[in-house]
Formats: sequence, structure tokens, C-alpha cells
Amino acid sequence: MNEIAPEGHAPLTELSFTVSGYVSRPVADVYEAVADPDRLSKYFTTGGARGRLTSGATVSWDFHDFPGAFDVRVLEATPPNKIVIQWDGTATAGGGPTTVTFEFEPVDDGARTLVTIVESAWTLTDGGATNAFGNCVGWTGMLAAMKVWLEHGINLRETFYR
Repeated sequence: MNEIAPEGHAPLTELSFTVSGYVSRPVADVYEAVADPDRLSKYFTTGGARGRLTSGATVSWDFHDFPGAFDVRVLEATPPNKIVIQWDGTATAGGGPTTVTFEFEPVDDGARTLVTIVESAWTLTDGGATNAFGNCVGWTGMLAAMKVWLEHGINLRETFYR
């Protein structure tokens, strides 16, 4: 395995990324937009979401741009601040799942929410980088779509992929 280490840092052994953005809604509303399958299906899972994100649950997400439902395992759901999920990835460290952590932080006296998404576990390979970059684009799109849907009621992804 390739190891990359900036001076004074431990070697890089896997790829991960962080995306974040502000949504002008209270933290509980933003959390529910991810945890509730009906709400998630309004702006993100273009093929539908089945099952609420609760600790220990396995739910299903489907996307028109990646047909075929994905199993999503919920490791932690702590309303209204944190959700941790795993789903199978390709080119991941050890051939296992990636871990995605959503954090919801109230800002501006609760009027807005900072959403931070971290996904990790890809190998330091061309395939790992390709999949990590692809998912980074996906989560950035999800944040943009969530913001527009929660703030303006517009579904950006409707007919975007079909």
C-alpha cells in the first residue's frame, strides 16, 4: 500500500473527505430531512428511501443515477445531532464498507444548521480515489439539494438523472 505523509504527520493509509454547508432551518428539521425516508426521497434518493435511520436499522436507498437499491446500515442515530451509516463501497480498505457521518450543528441562535458529512475507508489506489471523488460529488449535491428543498420547496434532482 502506498503511504503518503506530509512532514510531521502520520502516513495516509486510506482516503476520506469532508463536505459541509449551511441550511437556513432549525437543526431538528434538517436532521429529519435525512433520517425520515419520505423526506429524504423528496430531494435525494431519486428512486426512493425505505426505512427510518435509527440506530441498528438496515434501510434501503435507491437512485435513478445508480439503479438498484443500496443497503444502508445505521450504526448511530442521535437526534438531532448525529447519524452514522455504513454502506458497501468499491475499492475500500479491506474490501469493506465506507462509513458516513452526518453532524448537525445549530448556528445563529438555532435559525440555521451547519451540516457536515465525512465519508472514509477508500484505498490509496486509482479505484479508491475515483470512488471517493465520486461520492464527494454526490454528498455535495445532496447538501445543495437538501438546502434548496428545505428552504424553497424545490427538488433539484427531479428529472436530473432521467
